[in-house]
Amino acid sequence: MSSISARRVLTADGWSGPATVTIDSSGIIESIAPTSSSTPDVVLVPGFIDVQVNGIDDIDVAHATGSDWDRLSDLLLDQGVTSWCPTLVTNALDRFAEPLERMRAAQQRGAMSAHARVIGAHLEGPFLGGAPGAHPRHLLAPIDLAWLGSLPEIVRLITLAPELDDATEAIRQLTERGIVVSIGHSTPSISAVEAAIHAGATMATHLFNGMSGVHHRDPGLASVALVDDRLAVGLIADLVHVDQLAIQLAFRAKPEGGIVLVTDAVGWRIGTVGEVGMQRRDGAARLPDGTLAGSIVTMDHMVRNLVDICGISLDAAIRSASTNPARVIGCPDRGVIEVGRRADLVALDDTLRIAGVWLDGHQVRNGSSHR
Repeated sequence: MSSISARRVLTADGWSGPATVTIDSSGIIESIAPTSSSTPDVVLVPGFIDVQVNGIDDIDVAHATGSDWDRLSDLLLDQGVTSWCPTLVTNALDRFAEPLERMRAAQQRGAMSAHARVIGAHLEGPFLGGAPGAHPRHLLAPIDLAWLGSLPEIVRLITLAPELDDATEAIRQLTERGIVVSIGHSTPSISAVEAAIHAGATMATHLFNGMSGVHHRDPGLASVALVDDRLAVGLIADLVHVDQLAIQLAFRAKPEGGIVLVTDAVGWRIGTVGEVGMQRRDGAARLPDGTLAGSIVTMDHMVRNLVDICGISLDAAIRSASTNPARVIGCPDRGVIEVGRRADLVALDDTLRIAGVWLDGHQVRNGSSHR
């Protein structure tokens, strides 16, 4: 048994503190109790969960092997991310099997060590529609139901476009297998979005980016995603992909758990996202023509952006980085500090920088080891 004390703790019922979280020998939260003892001047929050990570720094997940996964875990834990989805972008259908097998092996290996937990793979493509963004257009493909049906269990999340033929049937089959479907890189009709939601889609990939937008006479996917509570929305809060005012709009439109903060991070230093070449320029990763190809900002930095620049409350910002993605991706054992949940936790100092990280109650980062 172990315990962690903090000046404030973000529990399922809101802020509490000073308080002590007690963790049993299996890494599960046993109690959360007020304390009169001296406590560290930190806030304790659920571990962050990032469901869209293409790579980080000098590693692209599509090509990661062996010790690359250790480095990815180190880089994720440094930013407070305790669970994540390695993400593959559009490629030929026969090029997915090998990286997915490496992700499966990394998931099994990480479960037995102090690594950020691989929830499962996110396939962002190749079944995309009218707003492909940085995805190679020549590799976009019509929906292949047989291929989708043969996907391995490591796949946990798929982004696809509802305007494609067989999209509704694909969504129905995927969700029956427990795979989360997100609508993205798409310019669908409102009726196509409604059909996708009815079939089981529960998320929209990186709101405002790679989709038809908000227009007063021709509302697009972004408009539907903002007002339909059945859809959660991914949001890249690097202040490059989405302007401060649009971030504020999103949080006002979806105040009750509808925002899922994602980094959409890429291995900018190695210069590839899958088979796509890019470079760091003007605060993000970009194609040579300037098209955005991913973020270079960490999850903890995005949380600070939300609070310090966009004026979002700390509890809403934290829930968008932890509680909401846990719910959307189907991980009820984490994302909340509550009795019976996993003790994947993050301590933040008064500048909202990482002061400690715990996996199953075991400390794997402290303030002095962070960056």
